[in-house]
Amino acid sequence: MTMQKVKEKAAWDRRGSDRDMSETKKERPEHASGKELCWHVKGAEEVCVDLDTTRQGLAPGEAAKRLVEFGPNRLEEKKRRSPLKMFFDQFRDFMIIILVVAAVVAGALGEVTDTVAIVVIVILNAVLGFSQEFRAEKAMEALKKMAAPSALVIRGGITASIDAAEIVPGDLVVIEAGNIIPADLRLIEAVRLKIDEAALTGESVPVEKYTAKLDNEELGIADRLNMAYRSTVATYGRGMGLVIGTGMNTEIGKIATMLQEEEEVKTPLQRKLEVFGKRLAIAILMICGIIFSVGLLRGEPALEMLLTAIALAVAAIPEALPAVVTITLAIGARKMVKQNALIRKLPAVETLGSVTYICSDKTGTLTMNKMAVEDVYVDGRVICTRDWGKKNKGNGGLPVEAEDLFLIALALNNDASTIENGEMIGDPTETALLSLAEQRGYIKSELEARYPRVQEIPFESERKRMTTLHKWGDGYISFTKGAADMMVEHSKHMLEEGEYTGIDIDDINAVNDEMASDGLRVLGVAIRKWESMPERLEPDHVETDMVFVGLAGMMDPPRDEAKDAVAECRSAGIRPVMITGDHQITARAIAERLDIIEEGSKQVLRGVELAAMPMDEFQSRVEDIKVYARVAPEQKLKIVKALQDKYNFVAMTGDGVNDAPALKRSDIGIAMGITGTDVSKEASHMILLDDNFATIVKAVKEGRRIFDNIRKFIRYLLTTNAGEVLTLFLAPFFGLPLPLLPIHILWINLMTDGLPAVALSVEPEEGDVMARPPRDPREGIFSNGLGYQVLWVGLLMAGITIGLQSWAIDSGIEHWQTMVFTVLCFLQLGNVMALRSERSSLYKLGLFSNIPLLLSVIASIMFQLAIIYIPFLNPVFRTQPLSIKELVLVALLSLIVFIAVETEKWIRRVRAG
Repeated sequence: MTMQKVKEKAAWDRRGSDRDMSETKKERPEHASGKELCWHVKGAEEVCVDLDTTRQGLAPGEAAKRLVEFGPNRLEEKKRRSPLKMFFDQFRDFMIIILVVAAVVAGALGEVTDTVAIVVIVILNAVLGFSQEFRAEKAMEALKKMAAPSALVIRGGITASIDAAEIVPGDLVVIEAGNIIPADLRLIEAVRLKIDEAALTGESVPVEKYTAKLDNEELGIADRLNMAYRSTVATYGRGMGLVIGTGMNTEIGKIATMLQEEEEVKTPLQRKLEVFGKRLAIAILMICGIIFSVGLLRGEPALEMLLTAIALAVAAIPEALPAVVTITLAIGARKMVKQNALIRKLPAVETLGSVTYICSDKTGTLTMNKMAVEDVYVDGRVICTRDWGKKNKGNGGLPVEAEDLFLIALALNNDASTIENGEMIGDPTETALLSLAEQRGYIKSELEARYPRVQEIPFESERKRMTTLHKWGDGYISFTKGAADMMVEHSKHMLEEGEYTGIDIDDINAVNDEMASDGLRVLGVAIRKWESMPERLEPDHVETDMVFVGLAGMMDPPRDEAKDAVAECRSAGIRPVMITGDHQITARAIAERLDIIEEGSKQVLRGVELAAMPMDEFQSRVEDIKVYARVAPEQKLKIVKALQDKYNFVAMTGDGVNDAPALKRSDIGIAMGITGTDVSKEASHMILLDDNFATIVKAVKEGRRIFDNIRKFIRYLLTTNAGEVLTLFLAPFFGLPLPLLPIHILWINLMTDGLPAVALSVEPEEGDVMARPPRDPREGIFSNGLGYQVLWVGLLMAGITIGLQSWAIDSGIEHWQTMVFTVLCFLQLGNVMALRSERSSLYKLGLFSNIPLLLSVIASIMFQLAIIYIPFLNPVFRTQPLSIKELVLVALLSLIVFIAVETEKWIRRVRAG
């Protein structure tokens, strides 16, 4: 790619950034693939030519010219909505519009209490929605904060510190340990340089960097070892690199683009309530219109019929629904915090109950995020370290056994150290080796006192070995560790049962291959004894003719609780999927140990294979793939979208910047609380405070409980409102006067839709909550017989109420309306007790297992009796005292709905077997 092409591309990107993001996405050239951007396959001199620069850096004048052409090295944001517009957008929801109309109507009727209650509910709902949308905008700000404030560059042969925003393509950047990489670089010098790329690639261990060109154009970001990327951090060594991309034309810039393009999807409940609200409003308006018209035809006063129809509309509209849903979600979120799941966006609580796929990162979530030695090969045998007891170190003489020397080498040829409370600091590989040695009784500080280090040959990536020399009795000993094949190649003997024997190369290689196939990172250990200090401390002198001692196979092992959590997912009908930036062999090994896949399964896909796969083929296979290895950021987004296109609800975990677009797009994005970047947390819906996969499963369980409770409330709300509407609708057809006055309708609405409904939100989970499959994402509010139950329970309530009305009028009872009013109120309270479970009986649940609901029912009964028997309330509520016999009759009739619903549940249980 010539400098002219670089300029053309930068100009294109600046033009595209001002356009609509969706348009930019269609027209913008490919960045992560495509021949012209494969800087990693170019040699250093070729890169200098293409960028029209030298190892002396750009001339200051040329740098200034390029800054004008390319623009500053900053991430650009699309135009945001203002906070005021964001707030008023909350009132565009159809259900909210209905509630606003209901508030106006209630106010016109003089029902100030109802008006105030509805207005408060609407405003609280708007504030909640605004706060969550406003918070979602913070992800881009967090991404910007990761940028380096300044950078060290060479221009015209002079080293200078400049504002990172002034860096341009072709600049020569100096890298030192601790620096944040300011732009995308092609490295031309790397001296023991290691870069932490975890935020970008998910690689948990700092990556050793080289300068040699690579051969494969299709390599993913994590495998481009001669590149350094913006916002990653140099942890060790030093280097220099030529800038090949700035601003939005970097890998981080590409993520920023995706982050701004992706819209958050609505939760299952939000979608269903939106449809439900529209249908309910139409149905209510039609019924109210019919009641008003029939009343006029019967000769009822027009004003009274208008007030009755309006009161019925206000009562039938579920104004408590947003409040109860919000309260239910808030209580669930509070409970989840105690289980180490912090909910950032309240609707996510319910979404958890809909999840069909959990796409989880491997490192730290399914695994310990801590390297550990799993197997060792010593004395001619492979030993699993979990079955290895503490070693008896003998009588204190110089060790001669292979096992002793192997463990001593692990402790002494090691730059890690143990600090307070047994915690270790240092390179993850070295802490794993030291941990094994100390667990077996070989304490580094004690060994250093006996065998002090006198010299060392540091690790170098080219030779893949590290050597330390120690005092050893009257002489010296060198301990060397490194890549297993290198150790075998430079060893002349091997140590078995205290004796030097000829090295069995085939046997050692076979063990090495077997360990590697199990996903282990394998290191070899060798020794060499010296009568005096070597004359030359050169690798070709010290690291030859060694005695091979053993192999250590390491991995980041699965969490103990992760396997049980995966099994619980399966029993709940949720498919766990592993998505990792790690190598395929390691990913497969972990997945097999956790039972995510079976041994030898073909349900594993590499990022390179995914990139080459046509979208239609991937769509057909996506539900069968359980492990993705070595994936790029945009591929995580591709996986989420493909699963969602198959009508799945997807939970996606992530901790890096590269995960943010997928976290935002997924139905529930889950960030890591310990290892997660600010960008991933801001893009997420939920944060795992302990980074543990098992916590996700606990959260899913709570999400299912919450959805069940919301569904119970909706069932209760619709059955009771149907009873009221059908009572008023059908009574005139039987030649009866209006059963209820407007004040009665509003009172019943306040009593039965208030406290009892809220109390349903704390109903404990049912026993089979994690033994049933996720609900079908496409099912509506009225699925699973809810619509049928609303109809028959509503008709039953109306039948009982109208029947009592007819009998009371025929019997000449003057206060028949009070009896009708009371029986309808009590019927609804009996209904709420029966609806605590869709399957289990109240007897099995226990009367006292939901104390808030029991108290709310008792309180509602007491309030109803108060307006009947307290004299000064009679004229207000148009009631008259009932006799004991009348009250008993009302109470007995009120049990009918409770008994009927319990009977239906019993029949359902019998049919289910």
